[in-house]
Amino acid sequence: MNGKEAVNYCLSSLKNAGINKATCSLTNSEKKELNVEIGEMTLLRTTYNSSMGISIIKDSKKGSTSINKTDKKSIDTAIDEVIQMANASQPDDAYDISKTQPKQFFSKGDEIANLDTMYKYLEEFVDYVKSTYPKIQLEAAIMDFNHTRSFYQNTNGVEFEIRDGIYSFSPMFLSKDEKNTSSFNYTGFSALNINKPLYEYGTVNMLLKQSVEQLETKNLNNKFIGKMLVTPDCITDFISFITNDISDSKMISGNSIYKDSLNKKITDSKLTLHSMPISEQIEDGYYITGDGYVAKNLTIINEGVLKSHLLGVYGANKLNSKRAVNDGGALIVDPGNKTHNNIIKNIDKGILLSRFSGGYPSANGDFSGVAKNSYYIENGEIKYPISETMVSGNIKKMFENINEISSDRINFGSTILPWILFDGITVS
Repeated sequence: MNGKEAVNYCLSSLKNAGINKATCSLTNSEKKELNVEIGEMTLLRTTYNSSMGISIIKDSKKGSTSINKTDKKSIDTAIDEVIQMANASQPDDAYDISKTQPKQFFSKGDEIANLDTMYKYLEEFVDYVKSTYPKIQLEAAIMDFNHTRSFYQNTNGVEFEIRDGIYSFSPMFLSKDEKNTSSFNYTGFSALNINKPLYEYGTVNMLLKQSVEQLETKNLNNKFIGKMLVTPDCITDFISFITNDISDSKMISGNSIYKDSLNKKITDSKLTLHSMPISEQIEDGYYITGDGYVAKNLTIINEGVLKSHLLGVYGANKLNSKRAVNDGGALIVDPGNKTHNNIIKNIDKGILLSRFSGGYPSANGDFSGVAKNSYYIENGEIKYPISETMVSGNIKKMFENINEISSDRINFGSTILPWILFDGITVS
């Protein structure tokens, strides 16, 4: 059976078994991947993956499973299992499936990988690194093209088909000389088409240059409380605290610090945060939510005011609240008025945080971790790369007291993010 036939068969079989609320989905993917290891091309491979998800609600009880085979016997076995799971589970009236919507087909990107283009630009990147940054060691670099074909149906007549082709690139590297080795760093981006050198995307060239600078680091002599300018590569570590806190798990448990903050100010008014999965600016977005609704763009925070929680169908029903129009992600932060270089000129004492290594923040937003690949700033100048340095603070308070948001932003394909300056950070 092809993809659509398999989903049709799955849903028909569930209906014949007396299941009135059910969802079947199938995603077939093909990935073409070029690998670089220790600065040399090592691998070209193609991988295939197939995943079918089956979910039912029976007498307010839910059962879900996934399988990677789509023949009739495998589907029949999975249906029997998922019915048994539902029978054995606890009832919950908050369970539901998406309501009736028009059938839709979504499509973007190439149907077939352009391997010549992939090889050309990856080879050019390897040569560029060797000639421009001879002290850099490319530990790994992956250039891939992922083509997916997805089908989604439920017993309310919802039927979606999605075709998606996206290129991605992710290098990991460090620098070495006769005496020193820098901390490793990494970045990446996604794009519908590759039409310029890989080092010109995202922050690739910036981080390569910084890696060489970080061969010689210095220790900070004194503990201080100062400012922290967080880079686009790193800022999602902190923004995700807010987005996770307003999603189903934390909201349902009652542990969210923002559970009663809808239409209230939760951050400095400088911050406007969007989730834009279908924006033309976001090439690596998505068309439908995990709950089976057509995704829409959403403003999460508007000038500091929380405009939406990120509740799915279950969370919204459980809390008698409103379902969010998307699943989050695809984040875009509105720009500020100064470039990040001009922001640095006004920092009396602080650090530029490029990578953060630490545990997940506590429920109230307290965090502590190591500043990696980062710099000390004093009197408006970047002075030097710093050795393993601890930073700590409270994320909730950080966002309530944003100093600046940069006018320049980085488009990673899946997000568009600026540099954000915070104050009151403990650096030691």
